[in-house]
Amino acid sequence: MNKIYYLKTCSTCVRIIKALDLPSDFIFQDIKEEEITVKQLEGMYKLSGSYEALFSKRAKLYKEMGLKDANLTEKDFKHYILDHYTFLSRPVIIYKNKIIIGNRAKTVEAAKQAIHG
Repeated sequence: MNKIYYLKTCSTCVRIIKALDLPSDFIFQDIKEEEITVKQLEGMYKLSGSYEALFSKRAKLYKEMGLKDANLTEKDFKHYILDHYTFLSRPVIIYKNKIIIGNRAKTVEAAKQAIHG
C-alpha cells in the first residue's frame, strides 16, 4: 500500500505533495483529522528502524514541554508521537514498502526518484 501521512493545513506538506505528483493509488491520511494508530506507527517503525527517526524535534511542543533537555528513549518517542500528531516528522511517505520521512530538500528529491524513477 502506498500512503502519505501529512497535515493538510501544513503549507510545506501541501507543496511537497504537489511537487511529488503522486500516483493515483496513494492513500492520503491527514494526521490531525485521522489520528495515527499504534499499528500504523509500528508499521512505520518496522520500515524506519527507529521511533526517533519518525519524531520531529522541530515541533513547538518539543521545546515547550522541555523535551529538548530530556533523555528520551524509543519508548518515549513512540508515546509522544501517539499522544500528539505534531511530533510526527512530516510528511511520511510509504512507497513500495520503503519509507521516506520529512521535508528536507534531499529527502523530497529522494522521494521523487523513488516514485518516478
